[in-house]
Amino acid sequence: MRIRLQSSSSGIALVIVMLVILVLATLAGAFALSMKVEITLARNSNYESELEWLGRSGVELAKFAIAEQAKIAGEGNYESLNQKWAGGPGGIAGSNSPLAQISMENNQLGNGTISVKITDMERKFNINVADRLVLQQALVVLMGVDASLVSTISDSILDWIDKDEDNHLSGVESDYYMGLNPPYVAKNGPLDDISELLLIKGILDNPEIYWGSASTNHSISAFQSRGNPAFPDRQQPWYPVGLVDIFTTLSSGRININTAPATTLQTIPGMDENIAAAIIKFRSGLDDADGTEDDVPMRNVNELGRIPGIRPDTVAQISRYCDVRSSTFEVQVDVDFNGVKRQYFSVIRKGTRAGDFGILKFYWK
Repeated sequence: MRIRLQSSSSGIALVIVMLVILVLATLAGAFALSMKVEITLARNSNYESELEWLGRSGVELAKFAIAEQAKIAGEGNYESLNQKWAGGPGGIAGSNSPLAQISMENNQLGNGTISVKITDMERKFNINVADRLVLQQALVVLMGVDASLVSTISDSILDWIDKDEDNHLSGVESDYYMGLNPPYVAKNGPLDDISELLLIKGILDNPEIYWGSASTNHSISAFQSRGNPAFPDRQQPWYPVGLVDIFTTLSSGRININTAPATTLQTIPGMDENIAAAIIKFRSGLDDADGTEDDVPMRNVNELGRIPGIRPDTVAQISRYCDVRSSTFEVQVDVDFNGVKRQYFSVIRKGTRAGDFGILKFYWK
């Protein structure tokens, strides 16, 4: 008797063929994906100089808008949210200013387009000139940080910035940070980037103080990893804003009362929620909206005295922290070149002569 193995052998052969086809298809798919990535990278590389020059052109447009705004009659001695550089009408209607002919959105340059957004840095408080009163005002009044942390955080920030290794009462210097893993030393100088606050005692262990409890632009694991294991159900503190929202490292050192939001205004010693709200209401005009034609920007700090409910002694107390000028600006340029999109960022600062600007930063994301 003969045993027939033909059907079994055919079945195995079919399985082998199918496996070979699957492997080849997978390899072909991977190769195609790899080639697509390579082609995209090559195309972006070929466009690199065009993208960068479009980004730099956007920065030049921002410089032009700020400089030309200052030439408009009556608007040269202050910066406000209703001006063209900030996205407002800016007093250019019916004027012969070149600003009346340009747009900050979708400007065509060759095969590319650029859109420009300008934000003044004086709408935040410069952390490098903040004193203990300002820091505690921000932490206690504005953010509601627990009293047991306030002195540690404020004194540790001051220790990080000052030039010596002498501790403030509740602060720390390099000897503390050298005991961490990994170890590092205190800066003993001005912060170059606001994110350096995350290295400082009190904030290092409580990063939500930096980010704010509602922030979603960082890993949530920083929140989930903490909590007292003895009280697992205890609710974490809620911070309505973070230090990153109210402080900067690049500004003139005075807050522009025409552009600062209520949160920043409340970092000023002597300023409470009611006074900050009164300032916003006064400058926004009858429509209660910042950045519109009926805005009432202040020409000097003393005009705070015109606002109902603000006493002359309060004006004197808060005026040393305020101004109506902005000299440092962050410029965001959205570039599109033949379908390749990129965002460029720059920080520019007014020079001593009208129309002169220095570029402090230029980078892309």
